[in-house]
Amino acid sequence: MPPAPPYKIPESVLVVIHTPDLQVLLLERADSPGFWQSVTGSKDRADEPPAATARREVREETGFDADAPGALLSDWRLANVYDIYPRWRHRYAPGVTRNTEHVFGLRLPAALVPTLAPREHLSWLWLPWHEAADRCFSPSNAEAVLQLPRFSPPSR
Repeated sequence: MPPAPPYKIPESVLVVIHTPDLQVLLLERADSPGFWQSVTGSKDRADEPPAATARREVREETGFDADAPGALLSDWRLANVYDIYPRWRHRYAPGVTRNTEHVFGLRLPAALVPTLAPREHLSWLWLPWHEAADRCFSPSNAEAVLQLPRFSPPSR
């Protein structure tokens, strides 16, 4: 695998992990205690497809396999473009101030216990979708969670 780029690529994914009854998994950021979010992460390479980034980030941040039996990863075909928070701009090349975030959903068969990456997250919780939206620190994350009833695929 090639070495990581010196700067983060300003293209990322947001993965709303949920159950069929719309319970949503939130993770508390290790670098910002009290900030709750869905799985997020930047591309490792410019040519990494967003779906591959989503699968990789889900595994890295939760230990879940997005391709496991009973799991269903879906591309919501939504992209949020937003200003990178000033506190995190140093991670990007000089002059980069905006990020494009591709939104995905990952339906799991039940509320599973994640294995957290301790450098990234302190704790986790499952909440009903509307409560999860209220807990998200990022407006684009909150909006994605509010869209869950619209994008959640029906159970089979």
